[in-house]
Amino acid sequence: MPFDPRLAEIRFGCGLSPRLAPPGSAAEMLARLTGPDDAAAAYPIARFSTIQPQLHALQRARRARRKAKTDAARRAAEDHYKDLRRTLRTDAARWTGHTFLRRALTRDALRERLTAFWADHFTARGVGQIWSFAHLPYIEEAIRPHVAGRFADMLRAAVAQPLMLSYLDQYRSFGPNSPAARGKRGLNENLAREMLELHTLGANGPYTQADVRQMAELLTGLTFDMKSGFAFRPDMAEPGAETVLGIHYGGADARLADIHAALDDLAAHPATAAHVARKLAVHFVSDNPPPSLIRALTLRYTETAGDLAAVTDALLTHPDAWSTELRNVKQPVDFVGSALRALDLVPRHLPLSNLRRMQNLLLTPMALMGQPMGAPPGPDGWPEDDPDWITPQRLAARLQWVMSAPFQLRRALPRPEAFLIAALGDSAPEPVKFAARAAESRAEGIGIILASPAFQRF
Repeated sequence: MPFDPRLAEIRFGCGLSPRLAPPGSAAEMLARLTGPDDAAAAYPIARFSTIQPQLHALQRARRARRKAKTDAARRAAEDHYKDLRRTLRTDAARWTGHTFLRRALTRDALRERLTAFWADHFTARGVGQIWSFAHLPYIEEAIRPHVAGRFADMLRAAVAQPLMLSYLDQYRSFGPNSPAARGKRGLNENLAREMLELHTLGANGPYTQADVRQMAELLTGLTFDMKSGFAFRPDMAEPGAETVLGIHYGGADARLADIHAALDDLAAHPATAAHVARKLAVHFVSDNPPPSLIRALTLRYTETAGDLAAVTDALLTHPDAWSTELRNVKQPVDFVGSALRALDLVPRHLPLSNLRRMQNLLLTPMALMGQPMGAPPGPDGWPEDDPDWITPQRLAARLQWVMSAPFQLRRALPRPEAFLIAALGDSAPEPVKFAARAAESRAEGIGIILASPAFQRF
């Protein structure tokens, strides 16, 4: 099927906008994706390495609060801790707002969708009062720079992130025979297992429990501290060579280079190519994508050694990606983001310095829709199956949001007839047109359009 600008913006972008014209071709979309990241420059989010000193200071303040000997020292430590946390909360509100402003105002919407996709593929969740601020900075540093680069580079970057090492307990995984273990600490297989099952080969990939164990031993030494960030500690590493999928890595001296070699081999494995291809096809096209599309993406991945720009090009240029039937239900972040884009959101519409207001306006409703931001249910990320997103409770949360949020965001709402074109284009279904015309108020008309199945799917 031929390229369709409207469908391109809905299926592969962040939705239609009254302000921004949709892309004219797949080549134009690829050119933007591989060009400068204008949205990140316009609406910056700190990288993890940038906020690391703040997280370290917060960690030290929390310890000082616990160790204070007098009431006065305890109150001073408590005040310092609250000041640091207040600053980070303000920053987090701005980063959250910038995430949605990027979706609402970018001309490179494919980049936003791919960033969210790959962040979910390499899920790392921040747990606790300190790590809860790290989710968006993790994505900004480990994921976003690589969405049009090499899969192997993204894999390396994700594995070296303190948030990932903390989330999967890798930072305290000791080789059983390592000098640092001293017989008191143990091996942790979490990262090794998720790397093989989720990040590379897939749940049905050609690996065994022995491969998981050997990979876990190879990964020992990957750690961090909050002061200096990522580190490789040979004294934590299991001595000797490890064998993963029949290939030997390492030797007498533990080296980070041996881990990188294993990651590169996993990234180049045919099972990884097939796993990544299927996930892309499911996410962007259908819960049951055409086998020909998966084969084409797998082949392009293999031919280019995991060049993600080339794989994305194969996705955008394959005829099976352009079915006019809207098959996938939008996840809450895509639903809310496309609604804000259709509403012509601009920075003044969001409370960028107030996390509580941001929570009331966007984050709490998204949680009720089933997608609390930065808090997926497990290392396998958010579900892709449509039924997971359209339960009665979650659908009710969507309807409640569309009937209240537009007026909270924009006091001067557009006419429903104009908004219909902005949100759905010229091909809006007749029942939606009729319902929008019959609405008793602008807010109700806009809510009806956003609640329609035509808007809920891509």
